[in-house]
Amino acid sequence: FKRVRSNFESFVQELIVRLSDEDKTLRGLEAGSCIFRINRDIRFSADKSPYKTNMGALIIRGGRKNIHRIAGYYIHIEPGESLTAGGAYMPPNEWLTAIREKIIENPAEFLQIIENREFRKRFGSVDGEKLKKVPRGFDPHHPQAELVKYKSYLASRTYPDRNVVSHGFFESVLNDFLAMKPLNDFLNSCN
Repeated sequence: FKRVRSNFESFVQELIVRLSDEDKTLRGLEAGSCIFRINRDIRFSADKSPYKTNMGALIIRGGRKNIHRIAGYYIHIEPGESLTAGGAYMPPNEWLTAIREKIIENPAEFLQIIENREFRKRFGSVDGEKLKKVPRGFDPHHPQAELVKYKSYLASRTYPDRNVVSHGFFESVLNDFLAMKPLNDFLNSCN
């Protein structure tokens, strides 16, 4: 475990160094504050396995403890389940409302981000759990009504195991994160 964690920590630290050239908020961030612990919270789980089977890191200002406060970059490595993701995961109501309002007030800016060719190639579209109806206070007939139904605003991409162990994996992850930076910037401007 210690060897795997050390390798993962080096990988994450190099991502931070390279990303901080574009995202100044990451300067001085240490990988250790971004990597999630291996111990599982088993108190309310039927599965009492004490350890996770994955390594994960959330690269944002302040590290993993700011998961619901800042849009950031996430990497998850697990056999058959590896992925990169970013955006705002389950933001608090005030932030979520501000995101929705900005999308309605300035849809062109948001659409330019999610319809960008590189963004669409890597992630398809913005993703996240959705409400069934447009939230109260928003016009259900607005052209962007579907976009305000999201509870989270995420971009993600899965990786098969053969790609995770390939030489180009680091660059691919870095390019994913660079492609999602405009989404994170938009979301964080609402916070």
